Amino acid sequence: MKQLMKCVLLAAVSLLSVSTCHSAEPIRLRVLSYNIHHAEGIDRKLDVERIASVILSVKPDIVALQEVDQKVKRTDSVDQPAELARLTEMNVIFGANIELQGGHYGNAVLSRFPITRHKNHLLPNIDDSEQRGVIEMEISLPKSNESLLLLATHLDYRADERERLASAKYINELIASHPQHPALLAGDLNATPDSETLQLFGEKWTRANEKPMATVPVNQPTKQIDFILHRSANRWKVVEVNVLDEDIASDHRAIFAVLKLQADDE
Repeated sequence: MKQLMKCVLLAAVSLLSVSTCHSAEPIRLRVLSYNIHHAEGIDRKLDVERIASVILSVKPDIVALQEVDQKVKRTDSVDQPAELARLTEMNVIFGANIELQGGHYGNAVLSRFPITRHKNHLLPNIDDSEQRGVIEMEISLPKSNESLLLLATHLDYRADERERLASAKYINELIASHPQHPALLAGDLNATPDSETLQLFGEKWTRANEKPMATVPVNQPTKQIDFILHRSANRWKVVEVNVLDEDIASDHRAIFAVLKLQADDE
């Protein structure tokens, strides 16, 4: 009996050692941010399948999508979030910010991993502008007892930065309540790297690409307004960042990053 108990104890210790070692391994994530222009390309064709093909071309784990229609007349009343989830075989969350032509318009997130919590926050609205929002969600990561906090957004486009700055402040305050949580922020920020908006985000976040990588205009990009950001900086290692070489499916190019989430004690 003593020998049996000894064997059981050794086996338990061995399993614990493997589990501890396993959880310390970096988690590799493939992240895409894409303003899909309600699936209308610059050729004026509505083509949700084409958008899905662009997404699948980089085999992402997580996708932040902007300008998404849900059952809107202008896009043939198609439930674009549901259709993209079906075509990519990913989980989906849609954040409706505006009622439009019998349906809704907003942001969406696709995830290969389970989504354990989500909420769509309406962002500050200045001078009765187009209502913007940010999707906040927790995603269960594989082979880990840790979850990822993801924020996906699309900010105001006007030259006046007041609303973008108010939105950046709101998002920074939102993340402040999760100081130890590994987090990503992705979306069309409608601001360039040298803007006051990105400087404000820089107080809490780190851009995946240090040097600007142009995403618009789609045919010959000259400036970056689409971003993937992460926090805390010591938890993340950027493996690669690319702007996809696709200039027909939408009026933005998508930005893609491969990131490694390091163990908390590294």
